[in-house]
Amino acid sequence: MNGWMLLWRNLLYRKTLSLLTVLAVAVTVALLVFLLLCSDGLEQGAEKGYGPFEVTIGAQGSESQLALSTYYHVGAPTGNIPFDVYEQVRRENDLDAAYAMTTGDNYNGFPVVGIDTGYFLTRYGDKQLQAGRLYAKLGETVVGAYVAKSLHLRVGDKFYGAHGLVEGAADEDGDEDEHALFAYTIVGILPPLRTPDDRAVFTTLDYAWAVHHAEQSGAERQVTAIMIKPKSLLGTQAIKLKYDKLNQVQAIYSSKAVADVVNVVDKGGQAVSVVTALCIVLAAISVLLSLIAAVNERQKDVGLLRLLGKSGTFIWFALLGEGLLLTGIGLVLGLIAGHVGGYFSRDAVFAFSGVQIDAWRVMRDEWTVAASTLIVGALSSLGPALKAYRVDPLQLFRA
Repeated sequence: MNGWMLLWRNLLYRKTLSLLTVLAVAVTVALLVFLLLCSDGLEQGAEKGYGPFEVTIGAQGSESQLALSTYYHVGAPTGNIPFDVYEQVRRENDLDAAYAMTTGDNYNGFPVVGIDTGYFLTRYGDKQLQAGRLYAKLGETVVGAYVAKSLHLRVGDKFYGAHGLVEGAADEDGDEDEHALFAYTIVGILPPLRTPDDRAVFTTLDYAWAVHHAEQSGAERQVTAIMIKPKSLLGTQAIKLKYDKLNQVQAIYSSKAVADVVNVVDKGGQAVSVVTALCIVLAAISVLLSLIAAVNERQKDVGLLRLLGKSGTFIWFALLGEGLLLTGIGLVLGLIAGHVGGYFSRDAVFAFSGVQIDAWRVMRDEWTVAASTLIVGALSSLGPALKAYRVDPLQLFRA
């Protein structure tokens, strides 16, 4: 009997215990892979989350809140600033491009964002729409790919917005009648951009003024944020310092604000890492217990093999191989399950957090997970293998 046949027969002899051990390893590896996918999606989203807009201007408040609401459409904005600030920004010599944004309404929980259509060309280049065209006048909208997919929207559909940034938000100012009278028409659907813009509805900048009957000119016009693409690094600093001094206005470095958010998430991820470490320990214990049970059950079999001429080294590698085989099967199943789970949960994760998961992306850290899993399996197998190696066949049969 060769070693591989012995390994398979031993595993099949204890089907339940072997299955539980494989499942413990698979669940642990799948969890690790899913966390790596989410972490990778967060890093990728952070890198391209704010595009080329190095400076963001908004109302005074939390820098992270301003960045999240502007680029990720998460949470409420810090407030509004006068439209005159935007007009002043547009006259800056250090400016390459600037776009004002108005928010405050939603459609079925997806934010309605007012912004000039030049934003799409500046940020994404000359990409062709999935369907239709860009909006050109008040009331026309373009919807993100995820919005269109989730709500089964098509070009030509009409809808009515609601006040607030989440579905069902109460309107304390009694503006619901105004929203019910303002109809939007979908004229285009964006291609998948793999950014939070996939889950937003875009329309003209003046939609908020029209819905809430603000004056089309004068002090009543306000915007939520201004996204700025400077010409140079010196221009970035000059614009930031200049507009950060205005009353009730803040100018932030977009990259720094996004980095602060990622750091906070990383700290929260440390708690998840502790849970993951416990899962790894439990998986190692499962392999250890499985092999200890195997040694205890098959002491006479081991002794018989020794009497038949099989060396202690053969017995050593047979039990060590059994532990590695259990771990290897669990590893492969876990890697597959982690990616499959990421694929089927990608929409839910994106809807909840705006993080895009590339489910089939093989990350470098996965090789570390694979190597670490096999090492843990080998270490867990050493004790039982050593115990079997030290079995004295003559003493065993005398007993």
